[in-house]
Amino acid sequence: MKKSSILAFGLALLAGSAVAQNAQEVTYVEDPSQGYLFNKFSSNWFIQAEGGVAVGFTDKDSKRNFSDRFAPAASLYVGKWFSPIIGARLGADFLSVKGVGEGLGARPWENQVDGLDKTKINYAGPGFDVMINLTNWWCGYKPNRVYNAYFYAGGALYWQMAKFPKNDAATEFEWKDTKDKLISIRAGITQEFNLSRHFALGLDLRAVAFDNRSDMNRKTAIVGEALLSATYKFGNTEWSAPVVPVCPPAENCDEYRARLQAADARIADLEAQLKACLSRPVEKQVVVKAPLATIYYPCGVYRLTSVDRKVLNSVANVMKADTSKKFTLTGWADNYTGTDAINTRLRENRVNTVKNQLVKYGVSANQLNATTNNGNRVDLGDKCLTLDRAVTIEVAE
Repeated sequence: MKKSSILAFGLALLAGSAVAQNAQEVTYVEDPSQGYLFNKFSSNWFIQAEGGVAVGFTDKDSKRNFSDRFAPAASLYVGKWFSPIIGARLGADFLSVKGVGEGLGARPWENQVDGLDKTKINYAGPGFDVMINLTNWWCGYKPNRVYNAYFYAGGALYWQMAKFPKNDAATEFEWKDTKDKLISIRAGITQEFNLSRHFALGLDLRAVAFDNRSDMNRKTAIVGEALLSATYKFGNTEWSAPVVPVCPPAENCDEYRARLQAADARIADLEAQLKACLSRPVEKQVVVKAPLATIYYPCGVYRLTSVDRKVLNSVANVMKADTSKKFTLTGWADNYTGTDAINTRLRENRVNTVKNQLVKYGVSANQLNATTNNGNRVDLGDKCLTLDRAVTIEVAE
């Protein structure tokens, strides 16, 4: 054999081993740092109902007792999360504001505070908000998180209804449309607790600002709202990060240089042996005794086929013919595929399955020595790896 042929064969074995090892080390994982996959438009929709109280905070409203300023508020929204952080909602709002005002001619006098008339004004109209999920933004997205806090800001267009005297005596009052349409701005924080994948309860704290049309001064009114929210989430509610390959780090080339030097030394030794062999006279070849039987397996399999059991039945007859003989059963698996843990389990399962089958056919367990070998049985490369998946049965020396 020429030196170049032997060297090429050795390098091919090294390259095949390296390629198989690298293929096993490449893994695929979700990596949130690569950005989130936006779901389909039909995903991550929700409907949200809120109910609670509103309190006015203008300078004149403070003249009225705080406990007497609580009024009902409610909202109903339909919204969508476009990503784990950004979302929007559109719906309708209703709130009442209790305060004081001028020029309404309220009677009797118990309907006044410090010469100002007590007022109650209702506001209703559509609203829109842009939402930012603070929990996912600061702490990262987790699909099973129970608590979420999100900030929102937006606005609403309100129609105004107020109570006015029915007559000059001002003893009876009725709701009338004030013909005013108010544009408001608002912001708030909702703390939400997920009771299930589709249902959540929360607390919404909101501040609303709009022109105060309840008196002649028309100052900006600030209203605070505290509302309990119930949210139902439709369809797919989770997000998936992009799946990316994780490649192994580049290996130190010193190992390959050392292996190449070892291969060169091995080639030189083989050439010396070949030269010595060619200079010797032809000797009678000694035939190595083959195993009594060999059971071969497909990749990842350790169970016996019907043909394998027939072979083992014949082997059992040979063993029972001379019970003084001992036999060595060796489990093999190729080292070119799978992990060390998987291959170790395959060797043990294969040899134990053969041993149990022989015992089932009447062979004494004392005649059998079940072992495993962590190497390749033939070690002729990954093209011959099917010869390494076997159990060999040999007569013990």
